[in-house]
This record gives sequence, structure tokens and C-alpha cells, in this order.
Amino acid sequence: MENYTSLIRLRLSAHDAHYAGNLVDGAKMLHLFGDVATELLIRSDGDEGLFVAYDSVEFLAPVYAGDYIEASGRIVSMGKSSRKMVFEARKVIASAGLSGQPSAADVLIEPIVVCRASGTCVVPAQCQRKQALKSLDPGSSPG
Repeated sequence: MENYTSLIRLRLSAHDAHYAGNLVDGAKMLHLFGDVATELLIRSDGDEGLFVAYDSVEFLAPVYAGDYIEASGRIVSMGKSSRKMVFEARKVIASAGLSGQPSAADVLIEPIVVCRASGTCVVPAQCQRKQALKSLDPGSSPG
């Protein structure tokens, strides 16, 4: 099995805040994991596929507007049409919390894991384009 991975990094804005104190709801991390899963399926099968279910979700630390989050994932097993994946979201930049300087931020020396999850996606057999994708690779041999 090939090693398929994906990484997305983005800043959470005030628009993402859902609760008092600019707290962002955990569903935002699941939204990011969905985007990571989509990229993984495109890389593995050439199709966006469908997210079927999360097996587990752990919210481990709060996330606030202004934080930079890295969401990553990888495919850990592949069935005929199912793709088992694991995900992790890490806070890599956070507000410095300085009075009178709301735009101050710090790069975290050690990223903070804010969420972990695992889940299953499917790409119906008739939508899998793995062989077709290989033929588009200029470095691949005909066949």
C-alpha cells in the first residue's frame, strides 16, 4: 500500500468563533478532517469519495479565533472500496494574549494537539481511477 498523507494549515478567524471568548467549536476540526480526507481520496483513487463514519473523535484542547491549525491525515488501510484514515489537528500559532495588543501572536515551540480522530471513507469501485491516474504520470511506463 502506498503511503498517502495530507496536511492543511490555516488561520481560524473571528468568523469561526462560535462561543464566548472567541472559542471555536470542535466541529471546525471535523470540517478540516473532511477536507483532508477528500485530498487523501483524490490522491489514492482520483475521486473525492464519501466520508462514511468517524470511529473515534477526541477533543483535547481549546481552539480560538486567531490560532493557526495544522490538520493532517493518512490512510492506514485500504479495502476494496473502503479507506481507513487517522487524523490529527495541532495548534502551531496562538494569540500572545497581550493587553492592548490583540494582534500579537506566538509561534508555539511545541505544537498542541487539539483533536484526534479516525474514520472510514469509501470510493465506489466504479469511481476508482487509480490505474487511469498512473497513465497520466509522465514518468510511468505504458501498460
